[in-house]
Amino acid sequence: MRACKSCSAELEEAALACPRCHTLVHAEALQSWAAQAKAFEQQGQLAKARECWEHAFSLLPRESTQAEWVLGQLNRLAPAPKTAAQAEARNRWAAKLGPLAPVALALAKAKVLLAIFKLNFLVSLAAFMGVYWSLYGKKFGLGFAALILIHELGHFIDVKRRGLPAEMPVFLPGLGAYVRWQAMGVSGVTRAAVSLAGPLAGCLAAAGCSLLWWVTGNGLWAALARAGAWLNVLNLIPVWALDGGQAAAAMDKTGRLALLTGCLALWLVLGQNVFCLVAIGAGYRLFTKDMPSQPSHAITAYFLCVLACLGLVMWMMPGKGFGLG
Repeated sequence: MRACKSCSAELEEAALACPRCHTLVHAEALQSWAAQAKAFEQQGQLAKARECWEHAFSLLPRESTQAEWVLGQLNRLAPAPKTAAQAEARNRWAAKLGPLAPVALALAKAKVLLAIFKLNFLVSLAAFMGVYWSLYGKKFGLGFAALILIHELGHFIDVKRRGLPAEMPVFLPGLGAYVRWQAMGVSGVTRAAVSLAGPLAGCLAAAGCSLLWWVTGNGLWAALARAGAWLNVLNLIPVWALDGGQAAAAMDKTGRLALLTGCLALWLVLGQNVFCLVAIGAGYRLFTKDMPSQPSHAITAYFLCVLACLGLVMWMMPGKGFGLG
């Protein structure tokens, strides 16, 4: 039997509110769903906002005033039914356009794609690729930009699969990229997992490049594999707003000590100096006053596994450092 957090009364398994003090059992989850719904509505994603309100409605007693209010939100966001007149109008336009109808349909779909991917994503990605093209040449520049895109999509996909709102990546030419997402009401462990999803995707992309190098013998793939792995390890230094810094926030002193030890071992065994920087960051985080109340050893293991895989890719590739030497 569960107990009410407010009055300690026993609650039935399916209870939605305390029978004694009427406290809502799922108050925290309700706040999270409401915040997500409002965020989606601000972004104009009304269907997703309605889904969030539906989740919230399922956690409320039907006779409560909160349920009545949420039901009002659902009715307000209900999609307007398609009428026969609208369908007939579309058919008339198709008949008028004749053979040009497929072209018009393709243009309409292109407009939808622009809306989905957002103009700032496409423009910033183009500028981003242009910068690396000019710095490192066409092939390496485009490949390197693609590796960073895959890294950011790792964050984006992980956020979306958890049912949280996120925007497509925005690229800052010469600096990097980021994914904006709503983390309100999200646990530190979830934030850490989302932070590590980018380096994991980057690791898979670098491993793919190393496989292409092994098959083709083309040094371009080796350079991309090493550069991609090196950059992802650098991003895992556990400080500031780097992915490693966000992930370390879910680790206690034992986890951070394990991270320090693991990085020193990778540095000594693989001879990759970038792991020394990660170790220094882990040592610094041993003395910061931000230890979580509920640490996750799974995040520590996840962190170390991603680092080890990235180190293995770097060790297998010819060259040193960033990958252009």
